[in-house]
Amino acid sequence: MMDSKLYQWHFVAENEASLGFGKYDMVQAEIGEKTICIARFKDQLFAFQSKCPHAGAKMVMGYIDAQGNAVCPLHRFKFSLKNGYNVTGEGYNMRTYPLELRPDGIYVGFRQ
Repeated sequence: MMDSKLYQWHFVAENEASLGFGKYDMVQAEIGEKTICIARFKDQLFAFQSKCPHAGAKMVMGYIDAQGNAVCPLHRFKFSLKNGYNVTGEGYNMRTYPLELRPDGIYVGFRQ
């Protein structure tokens, strides 16, 4: 279990439907001073950095593969939605953020 005191929590949306997921189940969101991506995979939500850690491509322009990896649109590097690890072996890892579903909406946590 994660220690919520390590995070500053920010409101993202009232519910999943209001996020406006497109064809590839990813959206980009401006949260405070950060831009992040939110993805939906098998009825779960995941938050991660908006730019590929390799060459800076916008991850929202990529897609989620059948194994639950965010695929970069530029070089097709794949990153696990669960932990951000690069699963195609290039050595770059993607920053991920915890999400909480609360009665009043969806929140993302940024380290304090």
